[in-house]
Amino acid sequence: MATTIAELLQLPLTLTLVLACLLPLPLCCYLFLKKQKPVGLPNGSMGWPFLGETFGFLKPHKSNSIGSFLQQHFSRHGKVFKSHLFGCPTIVSGDLELNNFILLNEDRLFQSYYPRSVQDILGNLSLMLVSGELHKKLRTVALSFIANSKSSPDFLRYVENLTISVMDSWKGCREIHYAKEAKKFTLFVMLKNLLNIEPEEPLASQMLEDYLSYMKGLVSLPLCFPGTPYAKALKAKARISRNIREIIAERRKKEGPKKGDFLDEMMNKRSEELNDEERVSIVMDLMFAGYETTAGLLSLLLYYLAQAPEALEQLMQEHQTLTKSKKPGDPISWRDIQQLNFNSHVVNETLRCGNLVKFVHRRALQDVKFRDYHIPRGWQVLPVFTAVHLDPSLHESPSDFNPWRWNDEAINRKVNPFGGGTRLCPGTELAKLEATIFLHHLILNYRWKLKEDDDFPLSYPYLEFSKGLELEIQPTENSS
Repeated sequence: MATTIAELLQLPLTLTLVLACLLPLPLCCYLFLKKQKPVGLPNGSMGWPFLGETFGFLKPHKSNSIGSFLQQHFSRHGKVFKSHLFGCPTIVSGDLELNNFILLNEDRLFQSYYPRSVQDILGNLSLMLVSGELHKKLRTVALSFIANSKSSPDFLRYVENLTISVMDSWKGCREIHYAKEAKKFTLFVMLKNLLNIEPEEPLASQMLEDYLSYMKGLVSLPLCFPGTPYAKALKAKARISRNIREIIAERRKKEGPKKGDFLDEMMNKRSEELNDEERVSIVMDLMFAGYETTAGLLSLLLYYLAQAPEALEQLMQEHQTLTKSKKPGDPISWRDIQQLNFNSHVVNETLRCGNLVKFVHRRALQDVKFRDYHIPRGWQVLPVFTAVHLDPSLHESPSDFNPWRWNDEAINRKVNPFGGGTRLCPGTELAKLEATIFLHHLILNYRWKLKEDDDFPLSYPYLEFSKGLELEIQPTENSS
């Protein structure tokens, strides 16, 4: 039967009534779920519908503080509270025992779980995302690079030579943007040893710019419009991946001597052991960890030492003793680094105070009972390392930079600067090694001070200095 004019006139009204009925449904579902409070859920607030409390949680703050959001929530609800973050109902933990429990029960009770926007930038094969046997396989390959690098005289010599080159480039300079210098240094180390790319090659500078965009977009709002940090990060990730794939393809075509880098080692593995997409992902993971972690540590070291003259003096004496024990021109060895006890204390205290990694994402695989807390299956769980590192019940005067507190070995059980369990950051020891070699030459050749008092480390939650860590530098009398 033909539609009458009267029926056509009624369509807009009908559509309006249907929409009016449907639109409130998400809000009603949200309110209904909010009322279904499982017994034992921690106290807390779910925030605004859909948005939750994500904006407050991610508000930048000094990295040597927990920020106003966590301060208020811990004061109101305790060290463990519920919230709604990154689009998910969430349990946030600033409790040492619960954090360790979460990290040590990976793939049994909890699993790595990051927002979709982060997954899109990292890639499906990232070590931060994969689990089970695939994670074990990729992590084993990554750890082999770390182990070989630590014991390789060629790697140590390259790090030291590049360090000396950086020191030489500062001659005649009165001021430097140190955070930028640290990022260049750490990425160039990784590019050389992973892909045999030299610092002076144009590709090295391009990769540096791409990784800067990559990091800024990693925790940005997922707005895929031209010019946004998220859109730039996706393009940067695509360029980095394409460059690595092209290097792999080029090496397959060429015959002759090998480059001797880590990519060659991975390419020697059969395709059934490791395919090209996995090779690309491992290289990107190692560059990401080796670049961001080490650069952040190098910047934090100089920031804290600039304000701790007693610690700097003792550290300088230890490094001078090392220099006197070696013949002129002898490179630093892994054994030398292991003997620098106070240096180790300085590095560890820097990691505790500076908080390179604020938190990690996990998801409960089943209903979990811990003490009096109930963590429902499918809920997101965020162990916050910063809260533990700055907890006054665990650390005396936690905001003070005090390397001597590490004389008590018990403190090792009260910090998680790089996570823990099977997902402990594989680049931890490599970051400390590179930082120690760089610091050795720096403290023997330069003195420095902060140009601006308000140039401090911020947690976005990735680490960034408010003004790029501008330093005033002066060569020492004994500098070569």
